[in-house]
Amino acid sequence: MLVPKIHWLKGIFDFFLNDEELQSIPVIGPSKLGAQLEGSKEFAKEFMIKHRIPTAAYDSFTKETVEKGYRFLETLQPPYVLKADGLAAGKGVLILHNLNEAKQELRNMLVDGKFGQASSKVVIEEFLDGIELSCFVLTDGRNYKILPTAKDYKRIGEGDTGLNTGGMGAISPVPFADATLLEKIEQRIVIPTIEGLKKDNIPYKGFVFIGLINVKGEPIVIEYNVRMGDPETEVVIPRLKNDLVELFVAVANQKLDEIQLEIDERSATTVMVVSGGYPEDYEKGKEISGLNQVNGSIVFHAGTKLENGKVLSNGGRVLAVTSYGNDYQEAVKKSYQNIEKLHFDTMYYRKDIGFDLLG
Repeated sequence: MLVPKIHWLKGIFDFFLNDEELQSIPVIGPSKLGAQLEGSKEFAKEFMIKHRIPTAAYDSFTKETVEKGYRFLETLQPPYVLKADGLAAGKGVLILHNLNEAKQELRNMLVDGKFGQASSKVVIEEFLDGIELSCFVLTDGRNYKILPTAKDYKRIGEGDTGLNTGGMGAISPVPFADATLLEKIEQRIVIPTIEGLKKDNIPYKGFVFIGLINVKGEPIVIEYNVRMGDPETEVVIPRLKNDLVELFVAVANQKLDEIQLEIDERSATTVMVVSGGYPEDYEKGKEISGLNQVNGSIVFHAGTKLENGKVLSNGGRVLAVTSYGNDYQEAVKKSYQNIEKLHFDTMYYRKDIGFDLLG
């Protein structure tokens, strides 16, 4: 059974495990405690420090210690990274270049409740200068398999400008993630994470999404998520040749070590087609045309609905167009060629996915 992330935080794994009638049903996901790796930035940071997993220097603050937060900001070099401790729909992270602005935003978050309960506690973090990538791990609580790497593009504007979104596109594999970097990721991050969960007696069967930054060849953890990520899922899962059900059964039975992971050697890219105005106000109900003309790409419906035989937009991120290629340039070109066949009023997409990897 796969469920939305909010249910992990509320303890659906534990609920099934403790119910006599339901405990025989395998649940692929973390326990309530394990879900705190995503649900609380402070919990995740403490976990990483405890198990010597490389991460940025940090401290956390509440409205009672906001003045202490100001002083901590003064010890850092810009830019300043402020993270709401709880879940804030992907919008709870601020990166600011001005010290006074950072102090004001810290107050907005802690005292004025900018992100509601999610920012009742704020983690201030050292800024790391590098290029980001995502590592996905599937674990049965004892064993693990590392899935293909991916890189997503969060900003709404080309050149990585403008507001953060849920993701505007992704590529897999990550070209700069060579064997040396992947070995460092496994030895310094993946293994200590899985071993840390066991040492801390945290039940965990499911995906661990590790957000990383490559700083001069050294991988450092930015954050954990306790699930697959979107739009990375649309490039990682298509590259798996294994039957997902087979993998999940192995997770449920703690026999993941008996599975040989098979990966498609081709690259995969996905480009998100969104509603105009997203990630702020946008309109729904726009008729989408051209879907039957797509050839050689997979179209995932992210925010659509079927009404009177017509496919209509029904969200900010509307469609994800995924393609394979011998390299990511070939794959993303194919996605763009098929997106040109699609249309709905105000549709928008970034035309530079993978731009930062050229040269």
